[in-house]
Amino acid sequence: MISRRLASSSLSIFILVTLVFFMAHLTPGGPAYSILGQKATATSVAQLNARLGLDHPLWQQYAVWWWHLAHGQLGYSYLLNRPVGALLWQYEVNTLVFYTTAIVVSTALSILLGLVQGVYFNRWPAKLIGGFQLGFYALPPFFVAAMLVLWFSVQLKWFPASGITNLRQVHPGIGSFAVHLVLPVTTVALLTVSSLSRYFGEAVHDELSKDYVRTARAKGVGFSAILFRHVLRNALRPLVTMLGLSFPYIFTGGVIVESVFNYPGLGWLMWRSALSQDYPILIAIVLLIGLLTVIGNLLADLVNGLLDPRASYE
Repeated sequence: MISRRLASSSLSIFILVTLVFFMAHLTPGGPAYSILGQKATATSVAQLNARLGLDHPLWQQYAVWWWHLAHGQLGYSYLLNRPVGALLWQYEVNTLVFYTTAIVVSTALSILLGLVQGVYFNRWPAKLIGGFQLGFYALPPFFVAAMLVLWFSVQLKWFPASGITNLRQVHPGIGSFAVHLVLPVTTVALLTVSSLSRYFGEAVHDELSKDYVRTARAKGVGFSAILFRHVLRNALRPLVTMLGLSFPYIFTGGVIVESVFNYPGLGWLMWRSALSQDYPILIAIVLLIGLLTVIGNLLADLVNGLLDPRASYE
């Protein structure tokens, strides 16, 4: 199973990299014209093509593209005058801290709410949680972020509305950084829990209705032991799958949330790069998102295989 999944993931990565390469070359005027933007002239485009090797045959450019990727060379941002790899790493650290915290909080709350919803299925606690899930699932991220800023930053003045640290502090500590994370993390957690807990709650309810649970109860095994030793493990599979799909956001962030809170992560960088037409950065982030999607799905399948050895993935 593992070898098949690795082969499938490798093929997906190969197709992804190939598609990104040809999409970059299919832009009007080619990559050089996209990089130069409004400053592009016939002379400047020809000079940049010669400098970047874009005047070589397409197959040779394709081979060089793979060579550069294998050596971690993601291109150069002529607008910011820095290598793309260095820029991505600079903003990656902020996104990693932000979204790792948000996913950990979301997972813990999803398990808690899902257990309650599964145990009290069709009773008022489950219906109350279901109303919460439906309400937040229907709300767009920018609206949730704006409301949190309005209530907790503008009106109550409990938390800062944007940024990553207090600019007035010469040496901002961890406390300042943590305070700035509260509203962005809360936004992502509310939206993520609304979907994750619903799937997990349904999985818990399905497991509780299976024969092995009734058999264990008939043998006198306590309900708590059944719930936490057996049902919880078996019900984690759909939650792990959903977390696998969320894996790219841990590394690349969310464009909307980071933009609303002016949080300097990869999502914010992607938004700014789109506005300024900085195509080398956009191509690198799109490639990173695709790679992480494939890796996230692979990790989810492998973890699900550990949770249930009977699982088989073609």
